[in-house]
Amino acid sequence: MSVNRRKLILEAATKSFSMFGYKATTMDHVAKIANVGKGTIYTFFKNKEELFYEIINDLIAEMKERADESFNPTSTFMENVHRALMNMLEYRKEHQLTVKLFQEQREIGTLEVKEVINHLENAILNYMKIRVQEAVDKGEIQIKDSELTSFIIFKVYLALIFEWEKNHPPLSAEEIASSLEMHLFYGLSGESLVSK
Repeated sequence: MSVNRRKLILEAATKSFSMFGYKATTMDHVAKIANVGKGTIYTFFKNKEELFYEIINDLIAEMKERADESFNPTSTFMENVHRALMNMLEYRKEHQLTVKLFQEQREIGTLEVKEVINHLENAILNYMKIRVQEAVDKGEIQIKDSELTSFIIFKVYLALIFEWEKNHPPLSAEEIASSLEMHLFYGLSGESLVSK
């Protein structure tokens, strides 16, 4: 039976980055965990950065897959957006690698980690922009700028999931959905702002 060395290396690197963070992970760590020679790693990846980005791109693909699974053609745009974002952000919040990366970013400020976090958030924003534009094209929502709308929705979700609970009890998914629906989709005045 042939061993998929590339897959072993990716799994080992994910484990190492999750345990030690990006900065403290070495190719020696990865080789030891994968039980391969360090030279074997270089037959697949030219350096640690390339290996790191491959893992992050796989993680992004998994997040998008979870979000896609949550979309239901019979649900409203708000319901679909809520489920998709909650799935992606909960995945990000609970995945051992992303938890370690955000910790490293806060404590050390590693440049490569900062770039990867931006890459991760931009992937979510681009995903949202596509979904928002689909809703505009179907006539479900009326907005002028799908990119700005996606940014606002995403940042509000980030704040309610990650920032709010620093000083308050965590909000349930239902509380987040109803709050967003009231403040963002219906507006505080109760009037439609799109027609103005």
